[in-house]
Amino acid sequence: MNKLAQQSDKFRRLLDEVGTEVEQLKQEIRELKRDNAKLKAKLEEEHEKQTDIFSAISESERLALRQHVQGLIQKIDHHLGVDS
Repeated sequence: MNKLAQQSDKFRRLLDEVGTEVEQLKQEIRELKRDNAKLKAKLEEEHEKQTDIFSAISESERLALRQHVQGLIQKIDHHLGVDS
């Protein structure tokens, strides 16, 4: 029975170690959840500050940008030999 008692003690020690590890992991999860919530709030705050590129420029600038992009597309098409 001495061997059984030794195995029981070893089992209890190992079980305590597992319990301790589980508690540490739970604490780490709580901390990570708090950090995640803070980061989400910060991201949302930054997202609210952002403006669309087109709402930040005037109508004439928008038209000029559109023409410039269309010109670049035409140059690329011409370079590639695409007829459009």
